[in-house]
Amino acid sequence: MKGDEVLLIRRAKPPGLGLWSLPGGKQELGETAEAAARRELFEETGLTCGPLTLIGHADIISRDETGNIEFHYTVLDFAAPYTGGAPVAADDASATAWAREEDYNRYALTPALLDMLSKTKALRR
Repeated sequence: MKGDEVLLIRRAKPPGLGLWSLPGGKQELGETAEAAARRELFEETGLTCGPLTLIGHADIISRDETGNIEFHYTVLDFAAPYTGGAPVAADDASATAWAREEDYNRYALTPALLDMLSKTKALRR
């Protein structure tokens, strides 16, 4: 977080290709959730961050037309203070943006992201 702004990335790969989300990705075997969050932030934006705070989780379950589960991800979202630098889209991100709450409607956000972003707003209070 940078003041009242949250860093968003536009997803360059499925699932969610072209949608805006928070930086993140798959956790590697033996990697802590916090280490994975820091690695993914760096890989997708080139940024590092200060202390992380777990703000919430979401279960993303996708089913095919017959109801069979195609994939199931449990997403842990962290917030961290901005420590400097300019984000550059890389790896799984095709673009980055610092967004204020009043601008969220300008972005095609992933499902459930608005709820998660409201939790980051509560952290800033």
